[in-house]
Amino acid sequence: MRSRVLRASFVVVAAMVLFQGSSCRTNRPAGAEVLAEVNGRAIMTKEAEQFYQQQVQEEPQKPTGEQEMMLRLNILQGLIEREIMLQQAEKQGLTATDAEVINQFTVMKSPYTEEEFQKKLQQTGLTVEQIKDQIRREESVKKLMNKEVSSKISITDAEIKKFYEDNRASFNVPETRFQLAQILVTPDPNGQVRNLKSDKARNEVEARNKIEMLAGRLKNGEDFAQLAQSYSEDANTAQNGGELGYIPISALDKSDPLLKSAILEMQPGQVSKVVRSKDGYHILRVLSKEPGGQRQLSDPAVQQSIRSTLLGRKEQLLKAAYYEELRNQSKVVNYLSRRILEAAGKK
Repeated sequence: MRSRVLRASFVVVAAMVLFQGSSCRTNRPAGAEVLAEVNGRAIMTKEAEQFYQQQVQEEPQKPTGEQEMMLRLNILQGLIEREIMLQQAEKQGLTATDAEVINQFTVMKSPYTEEEFQKKLQQTGLTVEQIKDQIRREESVKKLMNKEVSSKISITDAEIKKFYEDNRASFNVPETRFQLAQILVTPDPNGQVRNLKSDKARNEVEARNKIEMLAGRLKNGEDFAQLAQSYSEDANTAQNGGELGYIPISALDKSDPLLKSAILEMQPGQVSKVVRSKDGYHILRVLSKEPGGQRQLSDPAVQQSIRSTLLGRKEQLLKAAYYEELRNQSKVVNYLSRRILEAAGKK
């Protein structure tokens, strides 16, 4: 984050330069809408603005001043990184096919009705073709990373054993704990909503009808995580399919007695009936239940957990190194950062 000693007037000038480009003449590309170039290929203001609007559209308070400009710089840096990777994917013939794009588009669109999807398009200002273009780029980069990084990573039994021995204490569970997920519906008309459908009950009647509708859909076999993403009004967990993480049994004593009772009565995989608490209406699911005690290396779940951790670490390191290598081979010009510095120099 830039120092707060930067004056607000600088930010205003920088923003004007970003969107108009008319006051900068030094080292500016022919088109004022160009924010950066990667090996001669332009990244345009319009594309960066779309990502910016997607990121802030559901925020209750939009960033301003230095925070806004820093966010725009970070978005542009991400687009530069993606463009470097995309060009490499193209060189290796790894561009996503039309079938792959359509498949991912269908998955992305599936939680919405056609009316809801069209509303989302209006909110983001994107067209279907723009979304498909984004998907093609992202899938192409994924294919590149899978080929150049992920497929080359191996985790040995010796590495798993060493990790376990070095972190033995972390595999000791002091008490029984439950891995939980929930769908929450509240009658509070002012509550924040961050579910896929932007769906919110506004009063007691709407809340009760909504939770009963969701309970019925679960009973008919619909996916719990998908319904949570689409309808849950818990702003902290909806996007993760309602997952609450691991809750120790002692923490249940601090919760609503009805919630505690419902959790203790269920087995892993089971879904509760509707439970009313002071916070609203809940439907709970027990994902797993772990008794207290030391987890042994022979436990398949322990091995899988360690393998996933080691894989994630190696992927993160190798992807960063691979990107830096491609970055060193690329010619990148960031006009936005240049314009901001020029604007600051005028004050």
